[in-house]
Amino acid sequence: MRLRRSLALAGLLAVVSSPAVGQVAWAHDATSDVYAEVTASGLGADGGGQDVVAVLDLEYDLLMKSAWLRAESYEATDRADQLAQLDQHESEVDGYVTDRFVVTYDAEPCAPALSGVDVVERGERAYASLAYTFACDGAAEGVHEVSSALFPDAESFVHSTETIIRYSLDEEDGSAVLTAASPTLTTGEHRLLKQVGEFFVLGGEHLLFGVDHVLFLLALLIGARRLRDVVLTATAFTVAHSVTFLLAALGVVSVPAIVVEPVIAASIAVVAVVDVVLIWRGGAAGGSTSGTVRDALRWRAPAGLRDGGLRGAGLRGERGAWDRWRPPVVFVFGLVHGVGFAGALGIDAAWSWTLLWSLLSFNVGIEAVQLGIIAVVFPLLVLLRVRAPRTARWLLLTACAAIATLALWWVVERLAG
Repeated sequence: MRLRRSLALAGLLAVVSSPAVGQVAWAHDATSDVYAEVTASGLGADGGGQDVVAVLDLEYDLLMKSAWLRAESYEATDRADQLAQLDQHESEVDGYVTDRFVVTYDAEPCAPALSGVDVVERGERAYASLAYTFACDGAAEGVHEVSSALFPDAESFVHSTETIIRYSLDEEDGSAVLTAASPTLTTGEHRLLKQVGEFFVLGGEHLLFGVDHVLFLLALLIGARRLRDVVLTATAFTVAHSVTFLLAALGVVSVPAIVVEPVIAASIAVVAVVDVVLIWRGGAAGGSTSGTVRDALRWRAPAGLRDGGLRGAGLRGERGAWDRWRPPVVFVFGLVHGVGFAGALGIDAAWSWTLLWSLLSFNVGIEAVQLGIIAVVFPLLVLLRVRAPRTARWLLLTACAAIATLALWWVVERLAG
């Protein structure tokens, strides 16, 4: 899945309460990411500064729009047509990129030269892959700076663009996330702590603004009756997606996005539909739980309230079966979400300790936001169910139905490409 955040969390309420559906990209399309691989290529022409090779991957259609080209350029979908458009408009594209992606050596600009153009696929989207050589002059043992202002907010096509860089410069290897607030990477700054912080924020943003992942989490919380349900479910999801995220990001596991994306949507639909069925039949997920807030927050409900008061409704066995199957089902779905998280990060590089730190901090950022959502939403759900059970039943039934509808639409649209 691409790292593309769409709706602020406030906008999520409108999604949950309305069955309206949109494009599959709706879950992630309000922003974009640029991927850059930056390496030293040898001494400069004067024998001093190190020249630099940079390979930039930018979304093809967004690049052509930002370069203010005609519709036939950014609407091209065939790879051969896209390559032809890039060749035809090389000067415009080159001018746009080099105005916004700059390499300096000892504060002096390095001269860029476009050396190669290709079109590659990232998460089923076409990216223009542009290879540049930057000629750098200056004394030996200098310092490089890399700055990116690609796809700025002022262009109004997207917002909050981030440039994810893998670099090997000045005998230093690492990763960095460049943003409008922090657009420059400088070598020699002992960046490990800063790098960890950048990827922590990146992971948190991906979960918070990735509507598909948030909807999955909300569906799980709506179906949870007690604190125990939340802990077991969250643990199963966390362990599963952490394992596949690390394996996929390190290149050990590879699953095409055409498989991952529909399954992620299907996982949301399955959990939401189960919630709808249980709420409709009078299950505790919808607000029929008796007892107090304290009872719901206990690890185990008091003996008289176990099974969510379903004994009288004749649904004890059904809820018990879902209680037993929920953790393993969530674990399986979590494995798929982990591959999606890895695709979102977009790092395709050989193993290194620096890379591992980036991945771990990204994953911790995901977990921090997930725990924050749980800490806010679950107590509110408990209060609603205890204080206004009838309102809770119909409100949560509507929310789950909306989530299921949207998720099923995503499944169909993603399968259809």
